[in-house]
Amino acid sequence: MAATLGKVAGFVAGVWISLLLGNLFPQTGAVVVGGHREPLPDDSRDNITIFTRILDRLLDGYDNRLRPGLGESITEVRTNIYVTSFGPVSDTDMEYTIDVFFRQSWRDERLKFDGPMEVLPLNNLLASKIWTPDTFFHNGKKSVAHNMTTPNKLLRLVDNGTLLYTMRLTIHAECPMHLEDFPMDAHACPLKFGSYAYTNNEVIYLWSQGDEKSVSVAEGGSRLNQYDLLGHVIGKETISSSTGEYVVMTTYFHLKRKIGYFVIQTYLPCIMTVILSQVSFWLNRESVPARTVFGVTTVLTMTTLSISARNSLPKVAYATAMDWFMAVCYAFVFSALIEFATVNYFTKRSWAWDGKKEGQEIRRRESATLSKKANNSFNIVGTTYAINVGKDQGVTTISKSATTTPPVKHHHHHHHLPKMDDPYMEARKSYNRVSKVDKISRIIFPVLFFIFNLVYWATYVNSKPVMMTSNNQN
Repeated sequence: MAATLGKVAGFVAGVWISLLLGNLFPQTGAVVVGGHREPLPDDSRDNITIFTRILDRLLDGYDNRLRPGLGESITEVRTNIYVTSFGPVSDTDMEYTIDVFFRQSWRDERLKFDGPMEVLPLNNLLASKIWTPDTFFHNGKKSVAHNMTTPNKLLRLVDNGTLLYTMRLTIHAECPMHLEDFPMDAHACPLKFGSYAYTNNEVIYLWSQGDEKSVSVAEGGSRLNQYDLLGHVIGKETISSSTGEYVVMTTYFHLKRKIGYFVIQTYLPCIMTVILSQVSFWLNRESVPARTVFGVTTVLTMTTLSISARNSLPKVAYATAMDWFMAVCYAFVFSALIEFATVNYFTKRSWAWDGKKEGQEIRRRESATLSKKANNSFNIVGTTYAINVGKDQGVTTISKSATTTPPVKHHHHHHHLPKMDDPYMEARKSYNRVSKVDKISRIIFPVLFFIFNLVYWATYVNSKPVMMTSNNQN
């Protein structure tokens, strides 16, 4: 009996000690909340663990060297572009810079999963472990994928196997320019991309949001100083090569050049230079130094303007609209210089003919008259004749007189000879009068220059911009 009571007492003491230790040290897999013991969550039900296991299962045996649907169907890659900034545009290099969010979406049956979430945001490191389209830009000269602070890439996986892959790119793309209408020109700068290795029998590209909304430009995203971004047109092309036919997605950005800079820097100086060259028509034809300075200075100014205007353009083999304008202005300025040379040439010949020759003739007649004034009467057989010098130097009359007239009297009577300076100054007047060439030039040059400007600006300003795009656009 005593032994039995001792066993019961030992059992009770063991249970009490166990309860005491249980309260002090809770069992693993339970937590005490408010004095109650609750079980810890099961690892098999944690989302991180679940998706880790799902990804491990999806990537187990996944071969990223093979495209989805290989040998069964064509892989469709749906794309859209969001332009964050556009510009600048380089005329000399014929290229432009664009910063975009480039988005691609395709379906891979091998990546289907069943989990608590429909869309699984993933890290960009997974992109290197799965198949991605080998997209490249056909007219891209240089493309940069941003990696600060981490690679700017986004990857999302939908439970049906659809993937969304987005990256931020800065692209320097080629923009063929036709500068015949420069600086009233317009251009269509393309952005072309497609698969590098897969033909249209394996991979095709589609616009994900139709032809109107698949490419959008951020408000205020234009970084253009010399252009206005009028809009864009998207499409699709098919190109053929020795390796097959490929689908190419195209976007043409329409640009219209702003003319204000060129009006201030080139057109107005050219117009003022031409007007300045025509001021010389109003100067005296004897002002040789002044008119020479006008002509030579304006010609050199037009040469300098022509050289400076060409520095901002590529070295094209054809003439632009600005080249034609400057060529005509140069012709007007040079013609003004030639006009002065012509007037000056005939001015010298007129002076030599009308002035010197006639002046010499007058001086010769004056000498002959003075030689006769000492004896202007003579006697022929007892009869006295007097020489009368009239106002006309070429007419001399002889009058018969019955009595001898003292020479002094006749000398006094005919002392008033014609003024020798009058015919000489009359001859000099032909040297001082305005040239007929100058009179005509004062009217013809401004009128022709006005008509040229009227036709030039009416032709180029009112003409609709022509966008040069590809002919095989679908």
